[in-house]
Amino acid sequence: MSFSAIRVMADGPGAYADPVDLDRVYPRHRTDVPTWLTGLARQAADDSPPELVRYLLDDPARGRPSAVLVLFGTGDAGTDLLLVRRSRTLRSHPDEVCFPGGSVSAGDRDVVHTALRESAEETGLDPAGVAVAGTLRPLRIAWTDFRVTPVLGWWGAEAEPRGDRGEVVSVHRVPLAEFADPANRFRVRYQDGYISPGFLVRELFVWGFTGSIVDWLMRLAGWGRPWDTSRIEELPDALRRYGGGFGR
Repeated sequence: MSFSAIRVMADGPGAYADPVDLDRVYPRHRTDVPTWLTGLARQAADDSPPELVRYLLDDPARGRPSAVLVLFGTGDAGTDLLLVRRSRTLRSHPDEVCFPGGSVSAGDRDVVHTALRESAEETGLDPAGVAVAGTLRPLRIAWTDFRVTPVLGWWGAEAEPRGDRGEVVSVHRVPLAEFADPANRFRVRYQDGYISPGFLVRELFVWGFTGSIVDWLMRLAGWGRPWDTSRIEELPDALRRYGGGFGR
C-alpha cells in the first residue's frame, strides 16, 4: 500500500453558503472507492485498537450520538486527510484540529447522513463527490459526552474547501506522508498520566481523539515508519506551544 495518488472522477467542493441537498446523492451506490480503503474499513471493523482504549464504549447507550467524516482524497502530494480547525470562541472543543462532523439531528437518516451533512456545512465540500467506504465502531468522548461514529470516505477533488467562517476557521488537506514522517510524531501525556499519539503537521497540533484515530488507521494500513516513541510532550506545554483545543 503506497501514498501514491489515486485518480477518481468526483465533483469538487461547492460554496459553503449553499444549502446541502443530500436527497440527490444519498443513499449512494458507488464503485469508485479505492480497494485499499474498503480493505482498511474491513480491517478496522475487526480490530481491537489499543490506541483508542480511552474512547471505547462502556455503555452503548451513553453519550450524544454524533459522527465525523474521516475523508481521504487525492492531493498534489499524494493521498491526504481532511481536517478542520474549530473557532476559539466555541463552547465545545475550542481551537481543536479535528475531522469535520457533529451531532446527529432529528432529520438525519443515519450517521453517514450526519457526517456528510455536517462536513458539507463546515467545509463546503459537495457530498456528491464523496464515496463512503464504511463506518467504524462508535467511540465515546467522555469530556463532552459524545458518542462518535467515524465514517470512512473518499473523494478525488483537488480544490481546497473553505471553512464556514463561524464554527470552523480553517480547512486543511494534510498528506498521509506528513503524518508518517518521524519528525512530525511524538506522544502526549495528559494531566492524569494517560499517554496518546500526537502529530505536528503544517503547524497543526493533532492529538486526542483525532490523533488516536489517525495513529490507529496508519498502523492498520501499514503506513507507519519507525519514530522516536520516547519523545513525550506534556499536554499543557504542547497546548501553549501549538494550540489545538482543550478538554479531551
